[in-house]
Amino acid sequence: MINPVYSAAEDRYENGMKYRRCGSSGIILPEISLGLWQNFGDTAPLARSREMILHAFDNGICHFDLANNYGPSYGSAEATFGRIMDSDLRPYRDELFISTKAGYDMWPGPYGDKGSRKYLISSLEQSLKRMKLDYVDIFYSHRFDPDTPLEETMQALVDIVRSGKALYAGISNYPAEAAATAYSYLKSHDVPCLLHQVKYNMMHRDPETEGLLSQAREHGSGFIAFSPLAQGLLTGRYLESIPSDSRASRDASLKKDSITPDLIQRLKGLKALADERGQSLAQMALAWVLKDDLVTSVIVGASSTSQLMDNLKAADNTRFSAEELEIINKLTRA
Repeated sequence: MINPVYSAAEDRYENGMKYRRCGSSGIILPEISLGLWQNFGDTAPLARSREMILHAFDNGICHFDLANNYGPSYGSAEATFGRIMDSDLRPYRDELFISTKAGYDMWPGPYGDKGSRKYLISSLEQSLKRMKLDYVDIFYSHRFDPDTPLEETMQALVDIVRSGKALYAGISNYPAEAAATAYSYLKSHDVPCLLHQVKYNMMHRDPETEGLLSQAREHGSGFIAFSPLAQGLLTGRYLESIPSDSRASRDASLKKDSITPDLIQRLKGLKALADERGQSLAQMALAWVLKDDLVTSVIVGASSTSQLMDNLKAADNTRFSAEELEIINKLTRA
């Protein structure tokens, strides 16, 4: 079947999506961004990927987050996005904020991983070809590489931005000390780090305890959270048992033995609080990440448009009372 010609919804910026400024910059991101980590590779139907991406844009999501090895297989999420860019989104390129990254395993050998100048620049060249783009809006060093001088990694980001193949530079998964050095180096070379992307959710508070949230603010950077639903743990799917089609059942990114009776009871307590707030557990989890302005945006994944729309409702209520926060803290820090 031939897809009809796509025309974006005229009210895409007027249907409820809120936007936040990213640190001390001109970047303005939707509170909820769409990540293409796991459901957009070559194992997913192209028609479903297209439907979700276009539906997201029609509802005000102008930020799409990728990385070189997203799939599966490696590179296939970018290739999927490239096909949709060519067929549907090309007329809207100037409205889109597209990110990609390099830092994890991508191809064999010493130059297909980590933080060398050769790897980062080669990877971005490949990413641009797959996504059928002349540039990305932000390019991240996907993780700190203790084996490569940080100055080499950061200088690669500086040169990438100066080449015009990325408009902004960012870091992801950096510990506080390395992040401080990265912020300082990039600022001194007039290419400030404008986003730090880190795993952050109710069950995983490291960005708070390590000071990454406040550090980003102090350096004029935005902070963007990934895995806000703890790999599906905070979706409500595990309130009774481990579903046969879940990530935990595959013992992959979410381990089966982590779903303990105690955890299930705590998840039920969170679900009860979400019910009192008039939200699903997933909506409350997303709202919790967005509860203060230290977070610029939260990246969600989706396997259907209905799931995406359910997630978007989280932004309707991001206020929490002191009593609610106390309950959440007791249930998630046990």
